Amino acid sequence: MNQFEPILSEETMYYHYDKLYKNYQNQFHKLVGNDITPLEAVLNIDQFPIEKRGLILHNAGGVLNHEMYFDEMNMKGVHRPSKSLEQAIIKKYGSFENFKQEFQKIAQYLIGSGYTFLVLNSKKELDIVNMSNQETPYLYDMIPIMNIDLWEHAYYLDYKNERNQYIDTFFDLIDFDVIEKRYDEATKTA
Repeated sequence: MNQFEPILSEETMYYHYDKLYKNYQNQFHKLVGNDITPLEAVLNIDQFPIEKRGLILHNAGGVLNHEMYFDEMNMKGVHRPSKSLEQAIIKKYGSFENFKQEFQKIAQYLIGSGYTFLVLNSKKELDIVNMSNQETPYLYDMIPIMNIDLWEHAYYLDYKNERNQYIDTFFDLIDFDVIEKRYDEATKTA
C-alpha cells in the first residue's frame, strides 16, 4: 500500500516518482555527468555552453523541485510548524491558518504547470511565490523552504480537474519538521 493514500494514490506516486522524477535525474546526468549536483548546475549555469543551458536548467529544476516535494511529504509527520518557523509565519501572516489560506490562494493562481513555493527571499523574509514549469527559486536569489507540485501529473489521476481540492488536502501530507529544518538552515546561510 502507498504511504500517501488516500491523498495520493499508489498509481500517482509510481508515475510521478518512479517514471517522471527518475527521468529528470537521468536526463540531467546525461547532460552534465555525475560529478555535479543539480544545485551546483543551477548556481553555476554560466559554465555550460549556452545551447545546453535551457535543458540543464529544466532537468536540474525537475530534480531539485521534486526532491523537495517528495522529501516534505509524510502522512505521520507534524502538520503544523513550531519554533522559529512558526514565529516567522505568525510575524508575516498573523497565524498559521492565514499562512495556509494565503499559500492555497497563491497556488490556485498558478496558470499552467509549475510549483508554489514558500521561500526565504533576499531580505531574509518568508514569501510565497509561483514558478512556472521547472523554474527554481534559486535562480532569483531565493531559498525554497516548501513547495507543492502543480503539474497535472502530481494530482490528475486522483483529483481529475479538481486541482483546488488537491491543493487544500496537500497540507495533510506536509511534515513541518522537515520544513522547519530547511528554514533553520536557510536562515543560517542567507
